[in-house]
Amino acid sequence: MKHKNIVFIAKSLDGYIAGKKGELDWLNSIPNPENIDMGFVSLINRIDAIVMGKTTFETVCRFEGEWSYNKHVFVLSSTLNKVPEKLKEKTTLLNGSVKEILNNIHKRGFFKLYIDGGRTVQNFLKEDLVDELIITTIPILLGGGFSLFNVLPKPLKFNHIKTEVFLNQVVQSSYERQK
Repeated sequence: MKHKNIVFIAKSLDGYIAGKKGELDWLNSIPNPENIDMGFVSLINRIDAIVMGKTTFETVCRFEGEWSYNKHVFVLSSTLNKVPEKLKEKTTLLNGSVKEILNNIHKRGFFKLYIDGGRTVQNFLKEDLVDELIITTIPILLGGGFSLFNVLPKPLKFNHIKTEVFLNQVVQSSYERQK
């Protein structure tokens, strides 16, 4: 089975994925009255599971309504020791190095993964373990916050696959890792 790690994430024009206080309200700054999913459903249909960091998991847990994911979620944390009771069957806590975590997930039969969360994405990039980047740019300058990218040990080259525009303002570009 082919392993694939896909990042699907939104950023501001100035490269931030969360505001100075971790706020995400700016993600909905462009009206979307028809609730266009901007490729999210297509992504979910391509993957086996989701890998996210603790901060992202805690943020998603605060969202109103039902649990957002119909795929198993692996939560990466060295400090979290339990998940809400209602999510016990839908989530698994893991810790260790990125490679150890991936080996653990692969042993469980999950090979096509959606990688989510700032630090988690950065750590996968540091280890050169991202095969595909789908980056949605919201036309707003936040002026600070949590950056999508961080220092890498070496340059990573990607090939541009496509760019789409949603709602006449939101730009989504897809890239595949050049190996």
